[in-house]
Amino acid sequence: MKVIIITGTPGTGKTTIAHIIEKMGFQYIDVNKLIDKYSLCDRYDKERKCKIVNPNKLNKVLVKLISTSKKDLVIDSHLSHFLPKRHIDLCITTHCNLKELKHRLEQRGYDKKKVRENLDAEIFDLCTTEAEKLGHTIMAIDTSKKINVRKLMQSIRERI
Repeated sequence: MKVIIITGTPGTGKTTIAHIIEKMGFQYIDVNKLIDKYSLCDRYDKERKCKIVNPNKLNKVLVKLISTSKKDLVIDSHLSHFLPKRHIDLCITTHCNLKELKHRLEQRGYDKKKVRENLDAEIFDLCTTEAEKLGHTIMAIDTSKKINVRKLMQSIRERI
């Protein structure tokens, strides 16, 4: 069984990439649904308009899911890179140029402060830096440009 995690700043294309991998026969795991299903939200930050999730609690649920699955999994979340390396075959980080990312976040209705926070996270490559510190094998994908799905699938197969 193979496990691929997709991480990156909100709006950089994690879900798009995850659904491409799903077409390769992987079971898609939407971490946001798991957070709701298992009540993993510690609190809601009204100012930032987001759920605050303890990555350790989330990891317990995800590790159990991984250890009991008989299928290959693709896990979609900007928190997925907090999973221990020993459970993961490949960590894909998604990236997007700042102009396009700003447009995507505004289209989602994010306020200016939240857009700025996410642009800063992308500028500082936060998810990749954290994934590297945890020792993940990383494959970076720029979603600013049109993705060649066939080439992407081939590249993923070569890495897992």
